[in-house]
Amino acid sequence: MELRQLRYFVAVAEELSYARAAERLRIAGPSLSQQIKALERDLGTRLFDRDRRTVALTAAGTLLLPRVKVLLDQADDLRRTATGLSASGPVRLGYVNWRPADLEEKTAGTAQLIVDAWVLPSHAQAARVVDGGLDLAICWVPSAIVAAEKLEARLLGADRLFAISTGGEAGPVRARDTTVLIDADETSWSSWNRWALAMARETGAKVEHVSEGGSTGHAFHDHVRRLGRPVVNNPKSQTDPVPPDLTARPIRHPAPYWTWSLVSRGDEPRPVVRAVAEALTRSVDRHCLDDPDAWLSPEDPHRP
Repeated sequence: MELRQLRYFVAVAEELSYARAAERLRIAGPSLSQQIKALERDLGTRLFDRDRRTVALTAAGTLLLPRVKVLLDQADDLRRTATGLSASGPVRLGYVNWRPADLEEKTAGTAQLIVDAWVLPSHAQAARVVDGGLDLAICWVPSAIVAAEKLEARLLGADRLFAISTGGEAGPVRARDTTVLIDADETSWSSWNRWALAMARETGAKVEHVSEGGSTGHAFHDHVRRLGRPVVNNPKSQTDPVPPDLTARPIRHPAPYWTWSLVSRGDEPRPVVRAVAEALTRSVDRHCLDDPDAWLSPEDPHRP
């Protein structure tokens, strides 16, 4: 279980409404419901009785609520204490699969930067910033999460995605003539799936649901061959070599971009963390994102 899920439980318990709790937390209702179900699975008990009109705490939920509140208060106190003890200590940064090559060079003389070796998906790295496990994270983060979790998301980089297709045609392909793959492994690929579904809705691209791990690597290339139409590449495979029987093609009308945010806590009290964030993002060029043909997810915090 995660502290974030416990905070969601308290919000629903206090509001006795998933809709009001979702509005209070500034997250989507289905996402809130999914997180509560995940928490119930982890705890091995049902927390709410719910029908179309009412939401009520179960006996187990009523018993656990005051204990959860105490636990969250202790977690907040621990974070404040740790912050005070490490006001000038090292800055811990996590990432998904990309980080700037000049990371250490840009932060030299500003702080001791520790790049965390625990590589996790975007949503998990953002959650670690919220809970204090990281000071900074390089990830894709929806604007709703930025608002709900009181984060700050600074643009650090952007990948223009392309399509992989069969045959020798290397010319541009329209976004509506591409396919996006939705990976069955929601735990690992929830951010990509959200981005891909949004692209399909807004551009007319087709959606293809694939088995776990099918959105990258050899499995991805096999799906391109099977479908026989251009498939949008995943940012995790942005620099992977393209097999000789397949071709990389630019996507236009519009050109899709995946952004990388440098995420920090909005109320970050340590000047050294804010200094590192400024050092890493002060010279980032967002000119490509302002191009009229550029497409960013409607959930992207850097969408013009």
